[in-house]
Amino acid sequence: MSSVDQNLNPAAASVKKVLIFGTFDLLHAGHENMIRQARELGNQVIAIIARDETVRKIKGTLPYNHEKQRVKNLKNANLVDKIIMGSTGNKYDIIRKIRPDVIALGYDQFAFTLGLEKLIIDEKMGAEIHRLKAFKPQIYKSSIIRAGLVNQEILTRSLSDIYSQNDDSLLIQKPGAFTQVL
Repeated sequence: MSSVDQNLNPAAASVKKVLIFGTFDLLHAGHENMIRQARELGNQVIAIIARDETVRKIKGTLPYNHEKQRVKNLKNANLVDKIIMGSTGNKYDIIRKIRPDVIALGYDQFAFTLGLEKLIIDEKMGAEIHRLKAFKPQIYKSSIIRAGLVNQEILTRSLSDIYSQNDDSLLIQKPGAFTQVL
């Protein structure tokens, strides 16, 4: 939008887009806290959900919930304004397209973040990069929760079964009550 368009539409000029990235698997209080912190940085929070293929490359394993289910779960939690599936190609394309005012990164997000400053400069975006604070990471970290589920034998089906059945697993509580998964 040009500055002329913004002058004609003051509401458009007041939108401050905050972009967050994540797997958003097994939604928990840490995710909710991350999103609340992001919301403090702007008035439109856009979540980019990592594709299954990307998660496998970065983490070495598939998430518990397949990508379509993770989108559905986050949408049902009603915590963000917009949800977009990430790219399997160039990870920066979505940033170029959205042109956020703020890129909010989780305290433990490092995949593809090293080139963000260069991208912002090269694309003349003026976006700020903000590192969000951890929220009880010894409890609310997806890998810890997932390990606990495996140890408790709650994951009775294999991940390949879940993916092949396009299962509608929903492992979240109501927004504001993400005290534990189940």
